Amino acid sequence: MKKLIFASVAWVVAAAFPVAQTPRTHDLKLLPENVHWGYYDPTVKPVLRIPSGDTIRVETMVARGLQRLRATGVREEEIPEALKVVENTVKERGPGAHPLTGPVWIEGAEPGDTLEVKIVGFEFLHPYGVSGFIPNNGTLPDDFPYAGFKLVRFNVRAGTAEFAPGVNLKLAPFFGSIGVAPNPLVGRISSGPPGPHAGNLDNKELVAGSTLYLPVHVAGALLSMGDGHAMQGDGEVTLTALETSLRGTVQVILRKGKRLNWPRAETPTHYIAMGLHTDLDEAARLATREMIDFLVTEKGMKRDDAYILCSLAADLHVTQLVDGTKGVHAMIAKTIFAR
Repeated sequence: MKKLIFASVAWVVAAAFPVAQTPRTHDLKLLPENVHWGYYDPTVKPVLRIPSGDTIRVETMVARGLQRLRATGVREEEIPEALKVVENTVKERGPGAHPLTGPVWIEGAEPGDTLEVKIVGFEFLHPYGVSGFIPNNGTLPDDFPYAGFKLVRFNVRAGTAEFAPGVNLKLAPFFGSIGVAPNPLVGRISSGPPGPHAGNLDNKELVAGSTLYLPVHVAGALLSMGDGHAMQGDGEVTLTALETSLRGTVQVILRKGKRLNWPRAETPTHYIAMGLHTDLDEAARLATREMIDFLVTEKGMKRDDAYILCSLAADLHVTQLVDGTKGVHAMIAKTIFAR
């Protein structure tokens, strides 16, 4: 009888206090059924469902697919088979250039919440990248009214790439596009311009060790990733970074009731606020307003003081100039705060 009573009590306690699930790691392979090409869409069916706290290893394909790889002289035997299968199988394509892996449904995510996407690390799916320009695009379309492409091979072990004899670049991989589904009233949108859903931010600060905060617009959030970059300069003036295919590892944490209007981020050393607008001046104003809001809500500052601090300690960078919607991101060092 004592054993029966003890077992009953133990069952009641276990039911009242359920054991938290151990976070898991999921592999999201580069397969045709895991890719939607050129758009974000609130009606796309999720290819994976995860609880908050889980980690995903996501494989992504180079922007524009194999067209640019072949144009720069990459040999067929150097192209991973997975890229060829996706290229030949995914026929439905939106107006954007980006094959996106996903979307991932985050259990419990609802409009008004925030996704915290911790970027853990990256691996290259092939040891080279491509860059260049095409007619009528980039920052100087009148100066370069023709196409030009360049193949750049990596020394993965050294973390470098030789752009030209005597010109060596340090690799700093990141996803150019990390985003959630837009509001259903907006419907399907191009993967090209970034927006409140984040998407094609092309923010070179989002390397391993950084965290991106995304406002949720639909149930499940529907998180997708793509547009692998081996490195990029602020501005991305030709329309291309050093484009490549990446396997990225991210941990996704749901922040219930934490409402954001625009994406934010942080690195180990800086807080980042973002402004996105077709007018560069307006993008700068929005980035400044977002940093002021961060300082008021997260650091408890008075609004006037926050504005003044932005002028003293925040640096505004041109994220990119070439995606229709331009980006400016404001960065402020964590070291100036006592907590």
